[in-house]
Amino acid sequence: MITLKGENIYLRALEPEDLEFIHAIENDETIWEISNTITPYSKYLIKQYLEQAHKDIFEVKQLRLVISSYKDESLGMIDLFDFDFKNGRAGVGILLKEDGHRGKGYGQEALELLTNYSFTHLGLHQLYCNVSEENVASIKLFTKQGFEKIGLKKDWIRSNGSYKNEYLFQLINN
Repeated sequence: MITLKGENIYLRALEPEDLEFIHAIENDETIWEISNTITPYSKYLIKQYLEQAHKDIFEVKQLRLVISSYKDESLGMIDLFDFDFKNGRAGVGILLKEDGHRGKGYGQEALELLTNYSFTHLGLHQLYCNVSEENVASIKLFTKQGFEKIGLKKDWIRSNGSYKNEYLFQLINN
């Protein structure tokens, strides 16, 4: 049985009812740097995206899941992107929407569930992520899950008129 259930959270597929939640995340300028976004998204575009969210990861090369509490509160999202079946790899992105949900282990549990699912059910050989040099919480999160810092991309992220470095992390399933 495929399980994406943890002790405190579970991961679930996107639903049409997630429109407002996703709209709020995608239009939060404070996280645009993380998502590499520079323009807002309309509810219309997000609705169209949700209508296509049921498509298979092998077709769309992405899997976006909602991190949900057992009280059915949407806490954030976790993604596999750039899914490459031939080479057995995918990128990982994670975001907890509210500051009050951070530092409670929800991200760690979500990342562990997605990592196990990726290696066990999708047959991936490796996962990778890109993290700003300044994002100490994410560096700690991915390092704790066993991701290794394998490179530094200098002046990679342009933010507020200056450039920031970004680390590349990798987890290989041995």
